[in-house]
Amino acid sequence: MAALVKRAAGLSVGPADATGPASLTPQQREIAMLAAAGLTNKQIGERLFLSPRTVSTHRHQLFPKLGVASRAALRDALADDDA
Repeated sequence: MAALVKRAAGLSVGPADATGPASLTPQQREIAMLAAAGLTNKQIGERLFLSPRTVSTHRHQLFPKLGVASRAALRDALADDDA
């Protein structure tokens, strides 16, 4: 909720404000799940009607939020949220 108030006030909400799967936007969550399932940026983009470059940007934004450095670690980071 505080992040929404900060955004509404025009303040930036940095990665230090929130981490973990709950901090992902719905689009970032979808991209993370598809990437964890093994889809390429091009395949994800085709499913979500985004360019592969946009998918890559979203992935690189969500990696620090989840505390991962690779696609291989996405599955484990998302599974921790489900448990």
